[in-house]
Amino acid sequence: MSTLTFKGRSIVPGRVRGAALVSTKPISFLGGVDVNTGTIIERDHDLYGKSIKDSVLCFPHGRGSTVGSFVLYRLAKNGLAPKAIINSIADPVVVVGAIIANIPMVDKINIEMIANGDIVEVDGETGIVRVFRSG
Repeated sequence: MSTLTFKGRSIVPGRVRGAALVSTKPISFLGGVDVNTGTIIERDHDLYGKSIKDSVLCFPHGRGSTVGSFVLYRLAKNGLAPKAIINSIADPVVVVGAIIANIPMVDKINIEMIANGDIVEVDGETGIVRVFRSG
């Protein structure tokens, strides 16, 4: 097993470990994620049909309405939120959502170095992200 370590920018503190769910596309939480199931419902999205629940959700940045912040909060209240969020570049909608939902978040990470299913440890306090790869 190999380990990759990255130093990003701390956005929301908290330390978690989970399986990566990686997208090359921005995510719009309002209209792109079903708040009652935690599933990506945007048809042309590369994660269409996938659940974000308990994942370490890695995507370039958010897009869409400021209401997306409250969608993240509702996902957390429904027990359907990701364990952590890793962005290439954080945007205000996702940052506010992660803060109010208490989801650890780090940005300034090259998400192209993370693969779906990798075990990822996120330390939102220090901005350290460790990726554990098998093989």
